[in-house]
Parts: sequence; C-alpha cells; structure tokens
Amino acid sequence: MARRVDVTPRWHFPRVKVKLTSNVRVDIWSDLVCPWCYVGKRRFEKALVSFDNRDEVHVVHRSFQLNPAAPRDTTSSRREMLMRKYQRSPDQVVKMDTRMTQTAAAEGLEFNLEGTLTGNTFDAHQLVHLAHAHGLQDAVIERFYRAYFSEQRSLFAADSLVDLAVEAGLDREHAAATLRSNRYAESVEADIDIARQLGVTGVPFFLINDRYGVSGAQAPDTFLDVLQRVAADHQSVG
Repeated sequence: MARRVDVTPRWHFPRVKVKLTSNVRVDIWSDLVCPWCYVGKRRFEKALVSFDNRDEVHVVHRSFQLNPAAPRDTTSSRREMLMRKYQRSPDQVVKMDTRMTQTAAAEGLEFNLEGTLTGNTFDAHQLVHLAHAHGLQDAVIERFYRAYFSEQRSLFAADSLVDLAVEAGLDREHAAATLRSNRYAESVEADIDIARQLGVTGVPFFLINDRYGVSGAQAPDTFLDVLQRVAADHQSVG
C-alpha cells in the first residue's frame, strides 16, 4: 500500500549536501528490492513529463536499506521473508504479490515475483553512488530494478552486480574495484544516516529542495502539485 503523503514545508530538514545544478533538486531515498520504489520512480517520472520546468529538475538517488541486517553474499526466499515480517500465510503473500504485479503493470512495469530471492543491497547501493559520479545514476538504477523485478537476476552477488553495471554503461574494472574496496561504503551509510535524521522509516521518500517531503509511491498528480509549489516559491522570491 502506498504510504501517506506529507507535502507541508519541513524547515527542520537537515540540508543534503549536493552541488546544486538546477532550480529544483529532488533527493529520492529508495531500496533496490523495494517494489513500491520502482513504482514510485515511474510515477514521479510521469509527473515530470507534465512539469513545464522539467529541464530544471535535478534528481539524486539516495541509499536506504529495508533489511540492513541481511547477511551480505547470501540470499533467502523473498516470500518467506515477507511471511515472517508481516506474519502472513503463504496464500496471503501470493495475493500480495499478485496485487503488486497488477499495480506495477498499470505503470507499464513487468514484475515476475515468483521464486524471487532477497538479500543485502549494500553493494548495489555502492554501485549507484559510482554511477552518480559518472553521470549514469538513473541508467544504473533503472537497470537494477528491471533486472530484479522483471528478470530475476541477482542484486546480491558481486559478479551479477558488475555485469548489470556494465550493461548500464559503467566500466567493468571500476565497478569491480568499487566493490572490492568498499569505496562508497561511507556514502551509502551517510545517505542512510540522513534518512534517519529526517525520520524516514519507509521508502520511497522524496525530498524536494530540502523543503517538501513526499512519502510513498504517490500518484503523479501529487508529485506534480509539489513541483508546481516549488516553482511558485521560486517565482515569489524572484
């Protein structure tokens, strides 16, 4: 279920340190195995299409882990994890997946959730940070989402992650070296710490210009409304 929306000004947000390259910055916290995050990304993109100042919007994807305690380099059944987490029966979890697949299809996304595994996403998030450094963040995130939800490819094994990163445009050796050295571990942890300061307990979470917070995979019209408020803010001070 999509979470509630909160679009009131939030002056107490800690400032996110990113070089401002446009009039509107959108920081998006998500986890790469979160189905609502993929849906939320697509809905936000639909809102951007209708936003007159879309060329002035700069998006930065931020790390969040729904299950940070999951062991790295090992996997387990996603459905069994959901059964434990939400105290649901096998039939109830299958129905949850069916509803999620239908929701995704309405956004033009193909989900194949039968037999999906889950695990620790820390290394995948490190590669998203590497992608940001090379201007390929959206391409890598999109490739990871499609690989996991549509193709049932692993986001937990280093060799699979590197292959996917290369398919999205990153250099193979750079990607492999990033994982070997944990080059972006501090960056991933910093994103998670900022989310904690913001009081974020679930994703996706969208922070627009350090002022407006939108929680959950809201409808495109909701995102568009917030973007238009930000544009109005700029006009009032300009």
